[in-house]
Amino acid sequence: MGCGASNGILENNKAIMNRKKDLNLNSYIRVVPNFPKSGILFRDITPLLGNATAFRETIHRMADAFAGHKIDALVAAEARGFIFAAPLALELNAAFIPIRKPGKLPHYRHSFSYDLEYGQDTLEMHKDAVHAGQNILVVDDLLATGGTVEACCKLIEHTGATIAGCAFCIELDALGGRQRLGDYPIYSVLKY
Repeated sequence: MGCGASNGILENNKAIMNRKKDLNLNSYIRVVPNFPKSGILFRDITPLLGNATAFRETIHRMADAFAGHKIDALVAAEARGFIFAAPLALELNAAFIPIRKPGKLPHYRHSFSYDLEYGQDTLEMHKDAVHAGQNILVVDDLLATGGTVEACCKLIEHTGATIAGCAFCIELDALGGRQRLGDYPIYSVLKY
């Protein structure tokens, strides 16, 4: 077992180190018409997440976009943002800070409420998670209208920290999220 196990570890490490810069990540996004309702063309990331090579390359491309920037921590709103932010934080050697819905965090919290198309929502983060002067990268799976990410940015800025940028797996250009986020540096791996 010793020799075989070490060979398996070596092969796994080689796979981790090999970049696939020419990999067509679009081919790992499933297009589902009329979901979750009629007229919507849903971009499903689960095939990308289900392929280690494609998922790893997605994280590498996000990291490449912010290499050389001083990033102290990454934040993401639950839940799909966590999928990309946690491995990206490791890649950038930065902390990961979850932003959650109300009632999910056990310690003292900052809260930010924002308007939705039909109502209001609130995001929370621990008060001791982000500090004035830190550079924060906001991460999510999708940039659509930009409402949730804008709320994350405002919550972070309320602490005195700086938004270093926003990173996304997918951006839906027609929904105007980039314009809503204004002057924040934005990187999206895939655009539709």
